[in-house]
Amino acid sequence: MEDNMKNQNCNCEEDARDVKISELEILKQSYDEKRKQADEYYDQLLRLKADFENYRRRSEKEKKDYLDWGKEKILLKQISMDDVLEQALKSAKNGGKAEDIIIGLDMISKEFSKMLKEEGVEEIICEKFDPNLCEALDTIESEEEDGKILEVYQKGYKMNGKLIRAAKVRVAKATVRNEE
Repeated sequence: MEDNMKNQNCNCEEDARDVKISELEILKQSYDEKRKQADEYYDQLLRLKADFENYRRRSEKEKKDYLDWGKEKILLKQISMDDVLEQALKSAKNGGKAEDIIIGLDMISKEFSKMLKEEGVEEIICEKFDPNLCEALDTIESEEEDGKILEVYQKGYKMNGKLIRAAKVRVAKATVRNEE
């Protein structure tokens, strides 16, 4: 009987050891699977990071290219206007008539205004002072209505509806009359 008990104890220990070994193998297999999955996630992360860096660089280059393209477009127009200015200057130096020079300058001014209009730039026209569009450099007492613009020192401009330069103006301040 004692032998029987020993055999039974031995079998129990072997069974316990086998259970522990199989649990250990299951845990090791689970660990290996999770490790493999973590490595895959890490590789995905590295690829996504590289893709994003490439996208960022490409976007910055495209942005620069678009800005350069826009500059080129406006500069070509300005170059042609410079050609006209050089012709007018050459004519003035060669003793051209003042009347012809004035006509040439007027043509240049009109061409420049046309270019600005094509680019979405428009002149601000104000008869009454508007602090959203004008900058009052000077106020002067006048018989005119209060806030009337008497003189424009520098024109103001909007581009596509957005103010890009406020007009610099002289504004009337109505005189106070003493009625007696």
